[in-house]
Amino acid sequence: MTRGFEFLSNWLTPLNRRRVANFQANKRGLWSFRILLGLAVITLLSEVIANDRPIVLSFEGKLHFPVMFDYIETDFGGDFDTATDYRDSYISGLIEDSGWILWPPVRFSYDTINYNLRVPAPGPPSTENWLGTDDQARDVFARVLYGFRLSLFFGLTLTLVASLVGVMAGAIQGYFGGWVDLIFQRFIEIWNGLPQLFVLIIVSSFIAPGFWTLLFVLLLFSWTSLVAVVRAEFLRARNFDYVRAAKALGMNDSKVMVKHVLPNAMVATITFLPFILSGSVVALTSLDFLGLGLPPGSPSLGELLRQGKENLHAPWLGLTAFFALAGMLTLLVFVGEAVRDAFDPRRDVS
Repeated sequence: MTRGFEFLSNWLTPLNRRRVANFQANKRGLWSFRILLGLAVITLLSEVIANDRPIVLSFEGKLHFPVMFDYIETDFGGDFDTATDYRDSYISGLIEDSGWILWPPVRFSYDTINYNLRVPAPGPPSTENWLGTDDQARDVFARVLYGFRLSLFFGLTLTLVASLVGVMAGAIQGYFGGWVDLIFQRFIEIWNGLPQLFVLIIVSSFIAPGFWTLLFVLLLFSWTSLVAVVRAEFLRARNFDYVRAAKALGMNDSKVMVKHVLPNAMVATITFLPFILSGSVVALTSLDFLGLGLPPGSPSLGELLRQGKENLHAPWLGLTAFFALAGMLTLLVFVGEAVRDAFDPRRDVS
């Protein structure tokens, strides 16, 4: 990781080299970034870590990859033209009689029900279910693994799209000013005054909740987070000499905004991104906890928190969700602090 930062520094301007050095000097933020990146890579491989399908199997001398492709029972000597249940002892026995099976470390996906529990669900941690099972006998470790990836991907997507819309809106406000700025400001004040939770309840009553619909609804209220910062930077920079010179040379407004003013505004924008990402993850978790988020059965940390509240006799549910969510948010905040320090012109590597 350190070599990667050094390689990157060789291709950057002196100013950006100083920023990279400042980021590396913040050991807490640097290690948080490394851990978060490692966790992201691990969760991207969730299908080969926790799955109710084998990674690869050999049957009659031919290799099959159930983790990537669908097969029917008759492909392995079964009786029905239906999707193969690899956890069925009859099917697995047929395969092992004519080949071998390579299973993931955890033989449960996020929606796999363990029908062989010896105690009523939710079941406590065991050698089969490392973090126990929830109240529907689904493996908690698999749900946390997939839920961590879903939360992180949802937060990143919402942050990037909301930041893009917010930067555009703030740039238009700050650059043109006058009536454009005044009208936009009044609109944002009214928009921010809308009760977000009530709007979500109304929308969820006639639209089936899903990843993209939830992303769209949250985007309606998230794009305003960067408007004020970008607007202030554009208001400050639009009267600088180099901007006036570019306009005097005939450069149109869009090029002036993108090439000359936007780079200054991006410094403040980038420092806010990790904190906006944290807020996006919390928003998704909160909606899932209230039952207004992702569809039932989706791997969700908020849904696991709700199960922990409803099953106080099974503390592993609430504790697992709490530590997973608290760990993710802590890492994001530490990375955000390191990025903020890296772009602070008053800081330098001592």
